[in-house]
Amino acid sequence: MPPHALYYSDRFVLSQDRFDTTRKAAWMAEALARKPIPGVRLLSPPSATWQDARRVHSETYLQTLKTGQPASAAQASRIAWDPGVLPMALSACGGMIAAGKAARKDGVAGCLASGFHHAKRDQGDGFCTLNGLAIAAHALAEGHREHILILDLDAHCGGGTHTLIEDHPRIWQIDVSVAPYDDYWPGKRAIKEIVTHAQNYMKELWHCLREAENEWPPFALCLYNAGMDIHQDCKIGGLAGMDDFLILLREEMVFQWCRARGIPIAYTLAGGYTGGKMTRKRLMDLHRLTVSCAGAMARAPLSASQ
Repeated sequence: MPPHALYYSDRFVLSQDRFDTTRKAAWMAEALARKPIPGVRLLSPPSATWQDARRVHSETYLQTLKTGQPASAAQASRIAWDPGVLPMALSACGGMIAAGKAARKDGVAGCLASGFHHAKRDQGDGFCTLNGLAIAAHALAEGHREHILILDLDAHCGGGTHTLIEDHPRIWQIDVSVAPYDDYWPGKRAIKEIVTHAQNYMKELWHCLREAENEWPPFALCLYNAGMDIHQDCKIGGLAGMDDFLILLREEMVFQWCRARGIPIAYTLAGGYTGGKMTRKRLMDLHRLTVSCAGAMARAPLSASQ
């Protein structure tokens, strides 16, 4: 198979805020340029449109991000507002939509963005400005009858995503986290687990995947939020005992589960933050695990089910 598409644009880092969420995409693009991963090609995506964003976010909120007023609402995500914030967010969402379309065609694709799953209809939250998971899911569901799964394995709950997809009959959510931030009560199209012991993480994740497989309709696409903030050395969300090896096992499980069932998968970076023992290089090495597993899936033979 040809290399899979991994979407990145300099617009992903337009914000002047220096927090990791607004810088990490460029770090990863630089890391991949220095040390390429087989089975990957970087492409620049179109930005999401205003109409794409309006499928899940209010006109008032989008205008707030455009103008910066009122300031409290424009900076509710905890990312300082400047004129680059909205174009940055729309570009990142466009990357996720493009990854979903490419995955449908090629089986796997990715987006080097992060900062999606806490954003809600009328406000940002938790370093998330626009909810690219929900925006992409709604855009990709338009005109299709197939079901889409959002698999969220960030350290924190994806409550923002849940509020934006819970009424859509063809969008489903599995949310396995290790911290209760942005917690919510799951409806009939969501499975949520908060894991508090690293030794239980893989078992709980597998249980959630099997429950969805047994109880829900077949999925035509998986949007995967591949958070690295579950790592024990990550100060924002880390779980004791969750080391590099367990995260590698998680990535292998996710991509193999999708491949074995013929489910195209589009991934994005999600959480993961520098500080303390978590250097930039270590964080990039963790995110490279996702890209490497995706590259291996792209090079592997198609499953018998396909």
